[in-house]
Amino acid sequence: MLSLAWIYLIIAGILEPCWAISLKKADRFRNIPWTVATAVFLIASLYLLLIVMTELPVGTAYAVWVGIGAVGTFILGILLMNDPADSLRILFMIMVIAGIVGLQKTSGDETK
Repeated sequence: MLSLAWIYLIIAGILEPCWAISLKKADRFRNIPWTVATAVFLIASLYLLLIVMTELPVGTAYAVWVGIGAVGTFILGILLMNDPADSLRILFMIMVIAGIVGLQKTSGDETK
């Protein structure tokens, strides 16, 4: 079972692609609703990461946060922004996912 810190970290990571996609849609901050959405998602994501870093090693927390965000942004980019989805890009993203899982399994957290 995952600890509360890991659950918060997953949520923080999921919020990262939300602000990344919102930032793209904010159009250099000229689109106010998307700019506000970017700020809300970013602050929420960083706040949860801040909480998590009191429980988990900083390197693990940050790497997993960035990894979840990268994977989520990669997927949303394909689904919403017509980003390329060739087999090599997918293979390398699978490697990122393997790294995230590996970090969770070796974090020293008693909930491994």
